[in-house]
Amino acid sequence: MSEFQLPQRRRIYLMRHGDVTYFDDSGRAIDPDTVPLNENGRLQATAAGEAFAQQGVRFDRVIVSGLRRTVETAQRVLAATGQAIALEEQAAWQEIRGGRLADLPPADVENAFLRAFDGVVPEDTRFLGGESIGELLDRVLPAITTLRADTSWDTALLVLHGGVNRAILSHAITAGGRQFFGHLAQTTGCINALDVGSAPQDWVVRTLNYAPPTPLHRDTRNTTMEMLYAQYLRYRPQR
Repeated sequence: MSEFQLPQRRRIYLMRHGDVTYFDDSGRAIDPDTVPLNENGRLQATAAGEAFAQQGVRFDRVIVSGLRRTVETAQRVLAATGQAIALEEQAAWQEIRGGRLADLPPADVENAFLRAFDGVVPEDTRFLGGESIGELLDRVLPAITTLRADTSWDTALLVLHGGVNRAILSHAITAGGRQFFGHLAQTTGCINALDVGSAPQDWVVRTLNYAPPTPLHRDTRNTTMEMLYAQYLRYRPQR
């Protein structure tokens, strides 16, 4: 009998960007392409970096979507770990695109907020009247394949978004399948750890939704979209 060889796998640390504020005090939606981290988001990003530093984690590649909140998060992580690595911006991993809320019939607004990430989401479901889940998968999954095809790295950090992370995590959990599990919580500033082998179906899910400042999520029982909808209603009570 031949000697067993342990599989060789590489590590992907998948983060969601730190916390941001999507509506200003007047109720006006802030441009999601340019919205910066708020104070809590900055604390979350630094805490994540400190968690990596405590474990001696070193990155070979650091990839962001290019949107400001991912860039700022990655910069704070690297500062806390003492690493000087050029950020790679990949637009394929920008967040799922919503439509204009003003274009939605008032009766459809609640479902637009609450159903897009509800359970196992059909691919024809549109996020806030914009991009569909299927369209999101069409751009996210090939980018994962491209990343895995590059054998030059051992440990990669991806700082992305809640919807994009769910697409990647669903792909990993189904061993390379095409699904979207909307009920996978992704706290702002969270860390997921995924291992990939040489075969497309070789995924090992190590850590999900680890949020260094509040790792046990003691005070959170609602989803991101529920809280965002509540914020939207608070600022726009007539809609």
